[in-house]
Amino acid sequence: MEENIMAVAIHIRNVKKQYEDNVVIRDLSLDINPGELFTLLGPSGCGKTTLLRMIAGFNSIEAGTIAFDDKVINDVPVHKRNFGMVFQSYAIFPNMTVYRNVEYGLKNKKLPKEEIKKRVNEILEVVQLTEYKDRYPDKLSGGQQQRVAIARAVVVQPQVLLMDEPLSNLDAKLRLEMRSVIRKLQRELGITTVYVTHDQEEALAISDRIAVMNKGEIYHCDTPERIYSRPYNTFVADFIGNSTMIDGVVTSTAGKTTTIKMKNGLVIEMNNLVPLWSGCEVIVGVRPEEFIITTEGNGIRGTVKLKQFLGKYIKYEVALQDGSVIEVSADTNSSDHIYDYGETIYLTVNTKRINVFDKETQRTLVEGVRSNV
Repeated sequence: MEENIMAVAIHIRNVKKQYEDNVVIRDLSLDINPGELFTLLGPSGCGKTTLLRMIAGFNSIEAGTIAFDDKVINDVPVHKRNFGMVFQSYAIFPNMTVYRNVEYGLKNKKLPKEEIKKRVNEILEVVQLTEYKDRYPDKLSGGQQQRVAIARAVVVQPQVLLMDEPLSNLDAKLRLEMRSVIRKLQRELGITTVYVTHDQEEALAISDRIAVMNKGEIYHCDTPERIYSRPYNTFVADFIGNSTMIDGVVTSTAGKTTTIKMKNGLVIEMNNLVPLWSGCEVIVGVRPEEFIITTEGNGIRGTVKLKQFLGKYIKYEVALQDGSVIEVSADTNSSDHIYDYGETIYLTVNTKRINVFDKETQRTLVEGVRSNV
């Protein structure tokens, strides 16, 4: 599909949004790069959709500025902001065919008929809806309807594409399929895209970068890989994926080596932490795949309570001696043995992969990790 979209950067500076005494967004700044798929991720009520609506112009801005490249758009009316929007509810016209839905925005722009026809046919080919162009929405699946909504949003060649929970109404299989459609289409068009979701797996799968939001603030902004492997604080570690949080204390330091005793008795040596001191209280964050299973009697003792064989890996629920239950996963390619219900196992951790946080501030103690906010 031939496009003449010039990807723009979005610059958000010290923006604020409040309703009476309720501050939803507080002094938030963010730069979104030209042509990237940028995801706002967080729990319900964190402010992500509010921020998206501020970019669109649906919500007012109490303070700060939002700019497309160097043009501040705070006072630009919604219809002149040159963005496309895809909603959770599809919002396509039920009394129009697929073709008519997609051409709607182009007709409003009063483009020549041949230009409209060319653009509509091209985008229908891209989203694989050419054979459905004469169907009405009630004859389409949910995934097909969402493709119509996406096609209608991008056919007008907007500077920015805004997507608000676009897959949450689809079943699990369709969500996976549509992830790929959105990622491929966005790459092909090179359009700057802001994507809102509360689904961390979805965000990890499709994003160039992610901003993890909570309580109207951005806690961590980075690539999916870095946010998952080196979260900035305990909230991000727990929200993105699943982490077992274990209290610990620094028992000694020598050069780059920091020795930590965890509350379950496991002693670990870390070589990638900022300088600490003996007695410093920490939280050790361990993801299921960062546990190492052994039966040799070294490590944290536990009992297998649940086993799920999932093909590439096996997921265990393990009850520890203090009564807590944690999740452990093992790669089937490297597992010599599949443990069964009631078996006693011992757990150590991969010290190159785990994360350590300051107990008081909840922020990472791993050297070099930044929030990028």
